[in-house]
Amino acid sequence: MLSKTPPTQLKSWKRLKELSQSVLAALSKSPKEIRLGNPGWRIDLGNMVFDFSRNLLDKEVLIELERLADEANIREGYRQLISGDEINETENRSVLHPALRNPAAFDLELDGLNVREEVESSLKRIEKFSNEINSSKRTGFSGLPFTDIVNIGIGGSDLGPYMVTEALKEYWKPGIKPHFVSNVDPFHLDQTLKELNPQTTLFIISSKTFTTQETMANAEAAKSWFIGNGGNELQVQDHFIAVSTNIEAAQSFGVDKENVFGFWDWVGGRYSLWSAIGISIACTIGYHNFKKLLKGASKADKHFKDSEFKQNIPLLMALIGIWNTNFLGAESEAILPYSQGLHRFPAYLQQANMESNGKAIDRSGNPVDYSTGPIVWGEPGTNGQHAFFQLLHQGTHLIPCDLILFSKTNGEYQNQHDMLLANGLAQAKALWEGKSIETVKKQMGNEKSAQLTAPFRFFQGLNPSNILLFETLNPETMGFLIALYEHKIFAQGVIWNIFSYDQWGVELGKEMAGKLLPILNGKDSNDLDPTTSALIETIKKWG
Repeated sequence: MLSKTPPTQLKSWKRLKELSQSVLAALSKSPKEIRLGNPGWRIDLGNMVFDFSRNLLDKEVLIELERLADEANIREGYRQLISGDEINETENRSVLHPALRNPAAFDLELDGLNVREEVESSLKRIEKFSNEINSSKRTGFSGLPFTDIVNIGIGGSDLGPYMVTEALKEYWKPGIKPHFVSNVDPFHLDQTLKELNPQTTLFIISSKTFTTQETMANAEAAKSWFIGNGGNELQVQDHFIAVSTNIEAAQSFGVDKENVFGFWDWVGGRYSLWSAIGISIACTIGYHNFKKLLKGASKADKHFKDSEFKQNIPLLMALIGIWNTNFLGAESEAILPYSQGLHRFPAYLQQANMESNGKAIDRSGNPVDYSTGPIVWGEPGTNGQHAFFQLLHQGTHLIPCDLILFSKTNGEYQNQHDMLLANGLAQAKALWEGKSIETVKKQMGNEKSAQLTAPFRFFQGLNPSNILLFETLNPETMGFLIALYEHKIFAQGVIWNIFSYDQWGVELGKEMAGKLLPILNGKDSNDLDPTTSALIETIKKWG
């Protein structure tokens, strides 16, 4: 397995600490006075450009970051991942989501099963089912074709498929509309069901164990709605399918065994949209486009595995993020897609990143004394510009940004799209270059007015950003983009010496909620803490 040496003991880490002091000192100067960043720092892959020219680092820092990647042995870590080694040590699991998008490259045995054969079989089932939905060969109990698909899941069983179907809205099959219900708040399910016809609605229950509390509560409520609005118990099997490993529980619910789509322990929830969890994607955009999504991700896998450091986009993204977080003190990073279709992408990356690398214990079980997973947040441009960009430009926090741009629109309004592009390019430029007091005063002209308000119109600049520029947003591009960030997250986890593929922090709240629910339903308990006890008493009093 990988070395469990804390990164702070690596020679490159110590040297980067020294180099960061001069960079931090330079931040008090104007952009024109310092020699950071480099206009030539970009990677051009033909239909995609990664520009990292506006970052608070120089050539020497870049050299040390490459050494850090070598000392942390990221390539060996990835070799172990794609070899099926149990790199998720705390759960004794392998991590093989790359096999989902290119099974031919994973002809290996795992848990007594051939990975390639298992994935190819699953894909054939997804293809058959989605084709039957799209061709109206598979219908509801009344013989009418399905018009609405409701995915009931939470976390990785919701965020990934929801994000992708929204991003690829222009590829939706005619007559099919997807819906995603995740929150156990009854408002979410109720508002979704109000606009649906039970005769033409297909429900997908996405739960690996078929025991997830929120998902199963919503599934039972959807089943009751179906039966109460014209369906019956026997017809549940025509309108409900399951993505789960628990075939028995799914059958007990009413799902036909042939309509239970499984996946494996080596597929983590937040990396599962490529598996049967993505069946809602395949039904919505068509299986041929789902395959293009997988193809794009597979290209990113190959790029990460084979590209040398200076051309390796996810590795550079990871290392620049490490530099910003651990050496320059940035605590968050903003994801700013200049595409309304990607409005759920920042939320998707919140889970992918923060659930993976939000850890304070290293691989040896010791507390870390350095920052790990940054706070990830963001909104699409241009909306974000009229919301939080004020803080990015003139606030007191260092917040690195990723701006995701597309040169062409798939729609009819290229003029508006050009306006969108101009805004994205301008924001990156403004964040870096800022505006000096002298420039402000010169533009204002009136000396008295300038004296009073110039300080408020001053922009420090030197806010770092990366630009990911694609030609168009399509299924293959989408797959490539998602996988880039998956590899970034993996590489950072290796360097931080943490386990990126468990999520024990999710479990405690679930455990406590399970104990509190019976109390809310009337069971007495004398062992509650005073705060919770008082709140529950108030809830009961209100009835």
